[in-house]
Amino acid sequence: MSQNNDDLKKKLMEENPEFRALAEEHEDFERRLEEFNRKPYLTPAEEIDRKNIQKQKLKGKDKMERILKKHR
Repeated sequence: MSQNNDDLKKKLMEENPEFRALAEEHEDFERRLEEFNRKPYLTPAEEIDRKNIQKQKLKGKDKMERILKKHR
């Protein structure tokens, strides 16, 4: 099942601009969160930014899952 899911993701990355944009955005959010995780301390503003990024990342992942479900 995982291989089929990976194949579908790869196909959608090539053929579906919305899915591709969401995946790229997801990777960007992941990179930004990693930057926050490397810091020993976050300012209150950074903590708010981190939480907002986490929420946006989750919303994007949910959209990607809906697209995947529609194409299964």
